[in-house]
Amino acid sequence: MSTSRLPDHEQRILDEIERALSRDRRLARRLSTSRRRGPDLPRVLSRAAAYISKPWAVVVLLGVTVTLLTAGIVTSDPGVIWAFAVVWPPTLYAVVRLLSRRSRTA
Repeated sequence: MSTSRLPDHEQRILDEIERALSRDRRLARRLSTSRRRGPDLPRVLSRAAAYISKPWAVVVLLGVTVTLLTAGIVTSDPGVIWAFAVVWPPTLYAVVRLLSRRSRTA
């Protein structure tokens, strides 16, 4: 593929297509809204995993988990139990990751 300028007739065709597309308001709206996506999940998870590997973050997660576990046992509130269910897997992951890193360096 050449990087030189297009021939005149091809450039005219391309300009005509661009003009027709620029007049299409629905297309412009769809293109502008398609750029607004939610957060990039893999990037968010990798950043969270980087924080979870810090010892203070593991201690905080353990504290929150134990507090939610205790509150769930005492109150039997479904909201507290679901909150525990959400916090428990990342806490377990963080503890295992921290312990495996500590055992590698020891």
